[in-house]
Amino acid sequence: MTLDISSAPIASDTTDHAPPGGGRSSRPGSRKASGRGRSVLLHDLPASLAVFLIAVPFSLGIALATGAPLTAGLVAAAAGGLVAGLLGGTPLQVSGPSAALTVITAGIVAQYGWQVACAVTVAAGLLQLLLGSLRVARAALAVSPAIVHGMLAGVGLTIALAQLHVVLGGSPQSSALANLLAMPDQLAGPHLPALAVGALAIAVLFCWPRLGRLPGAAGRIGARLTRLPAALVAVAAGTTLSLVLGLHLARVELPGWQHHALAAAPSGRLLAEQWPGLLALVLTVTAVAGVESLLSSVAVDRMTHTSSDLDRELRGQGLANTVSGLLGGLPVAGGAVRSTANVQAGAASRWSAVLHGCWVVLAALALAGGLRRIPLAALAALVLVVGVQMVSFAHIRRIHRHREFPVYLVTVLGVVVLGVPLGVAVGGTVAGLFALHRLTRARVEVTTGQDGTHRVRTHGPLTFAAVPRLSRTLAQIPPGAAVTVHHDGTFLDHAAYEALHTWRAMYQAAGGRVAMVTDQHSQHAVLDPDGTLDPDPAAGSQQFRAWTPWMGHHSIEQDGGDAHGLLLDGVRGFQEHTAPLVRQELARLAREGQTPSQLFLTCADSRMVTSMITSSGPGDLFTVRNVGNLVPAPYEPGAADDSVAAAVQYAVEVLEVRSITVCGHSGCGAMKALLDGVHQQPGSPTPLVRWLRNGRGSLARAKRAPARFADRPAADPVEELCITNVVQQLDQLLANPAVERRVAAGTLRLVGMYFDFATAQAYVLDGGTGRFTPVSAERRDEQLQERTPVTA
Repeated sequence: MTLDISSAPIASDTTDHAPPGGGRSSRPGSRKASGRGRSVLLHDLPASLAVFLIAVPFSLGIALATGAPLTAGLVAAAAGGLVAGLLGGTPLQVSGPSAALTVITAGIVAQYGWQVACAVTVAAGLLQLLLGSLRVARAALAVSPAIVHGMLAGVGLTIALAQLHVVLGGSPQSSALANLLAMPDQLAGPHLPALAVGALAIAVLFCWPRLGRLPGAAGRIGARLTRLPAALVAVAAGTTLSLVLGLHLARVELPGWQHHALAAAPSGRLLAEQWPGLLALVLTVTAVAGVESLLSSVAVDRMTHTSSDLDRELRGQGLANTVSGLLGGLPVAGGAVRSTANVQAGAASRWSAVLHGCWVVLAALALAGGLRRIPLAALAALVLVVGVQMVSFAHIRRIHRHREFPVYLVTVLGVVVLGVPLGVAVGGTVAGLFALHRLTRARVEVTTGQDGTHRVRTHGPLTFAAVPRLSRTLAQIPPGAAVTVHHDGTFLDHAAYEALHTWRAMYQAAGGRVAMVTDQHSQHAVLDPDGTLDPDPAAGSQQFRAWTPWMGHHSIEQDGGDAHGLLLDGVRGFQEHTAPLVRQELARLAREGQTPSQLFLTCADSRMVTSMITSSGPGDLFTVRNVGNLVPAPYEPGAADDSVAAAVQYAVEVLEVRSITVCGHSGCGAMKALLDGVHQQPGSPTPLVRWLRNGRGSLARAKRAPARFADRPAADPVEELCITNVVQQLDQLLANPAVERRVAAGTLRLVGMYFDFATAQAYVLDGGTGRFTPVSAERRDEQLQERTPVTA
């Protein structure tokens, strides 16, 4: 699903602990409760309202697309918020009617009726509860992404085709193929009032989030307006147009709650005759809703840098489905649209999702009259756009890069033509065949050096299926030569092992020389006939993994050596070992150009290895390095420098990065120089002195209000100035008009970071407390300075 899922402020589950801050109290429990209450009021309450404004039209639209009573969408939204929100394992995830289950639910309703569909939802919920209790949630993540995204794309296309008929004033057919075949007649005679309302809603959905990008004052006004969800504005615009012009249109038929149908068990005869089909539907709803919820949980974890309890989340979703089905609601799943809105609106705990469920209940009881004025064409336009967005071109490019596009395409076509269960089964079968093909696929290459030596390289798993190809290749090597057999370190079964060493023994007996080398964890080693690994003589006496040549300066002569020669040795190592692995990815970047999501501004210190501490690769970071990681304030006499400002402007306006990180480090020489007063030297200033004058604001800030660590004091004045300098440079970044405009629009955030060499520990600036918090595998609650509003 193509969604605006960018990184957002981290928020922890404050049902267990509250953000720092708050008044004093003599009782720790009361302090915690007080802080928790303030967090709910300051963060969760506004976020819940933002999600509620998205959830209501979205829930009505999903109900419309399934053919269920429209009240069923509101019941599902309320159950998802109140039950899954309160009991789920991903505190910031918001659950509600599932778009991925639209086609499946519509089929159940059409074939068995609404009450049986509710019973299927209840059974699926109970099965999810059982699976969550058996702790199998993470097993669902083993499903190939090509199948998952193919299923979502197929469902999206099916939804879009059906809802396009409603936008044109007609009625959807029973299947995607039928909708496609009926489309020419529908296009030939559209209902113009319905088309006008639907087209207006679609235009608003696409244009509303872009108002903040307008230049000047219009952009600032647009940024404020876009705090309202596009879905709500689109439906409101369509409704207003229909009422102002007095258009005669089909509108929401929201039945009174006294006529709302609850779940009913299938009749004994139906169970006896149709139990295999009903069981298959229960399993399908369970699997699709579970996988969608767990994938959404993983997406929320990536946004918030937290770790969810997926088994608890699955149990929460199961209980929500049970309640929703019993009360006559649609199937429930965690939703990426709602969850993204929740995170980006600044939610701090699970109470945001719970409150959103409360608002849905109030709206369903108190606003029924207003909801009945909504034209069906406006809701259909909303669901149509959601369906189209489920076909994500970003996912298609990623899947194509991993050579799984055939699996994706087969799954999409299978879902559209055969339905979700059979389509996913066909996609899974093709994925299994591809996996078997790759397991038996190996390439064997022979190259001859100028000195007459031969190098045999193998790529991929060497199994019994590759033995004939391997034997033919080895047999072509002339006798008596020096041969190196280089295996890439992937799987080597017994048949291939025996074939290699039998050939080696025979070749050496005929007067040849053979060295057998394998890569294990990027380490060169010889595979001896007894199966042990010994150092490869050609690789030198010391063995180092790819990242270790600089460790302790043991493998590189730093003093008195030829620095240029060392550099070339490193380049040669790259060409031999790394370039073959990254060439395809770099070629893609060369074709497509750079699209980094972040600007990383740090010091020129040689000890700062940005790719290492951020686990990033080519194309990920747009990096600016200078002495002291300084951002010159504009218009400062004698100190301004246009190179940094130019890089920032290019990153923000051309590359459209979504975040800027200023990263300082321990033992910074620039900060030491500032404390020593180098920038105040008399006489004609040198370039270094002029540059360091850009740090005068940091010195003043350190005297006035120095930055602090959350878990320890600063080691010395230099470290205190280092972290204060990061805060000061973030402020100076906001003086850049391009940065200020994007931050005000909510499309760019600023992040402060500090890296301590002595402990290899990274710290991130907490926007709530203003302190630097350590980043660790156990506690990943990064606190960011800017909170980006949702643009759903």
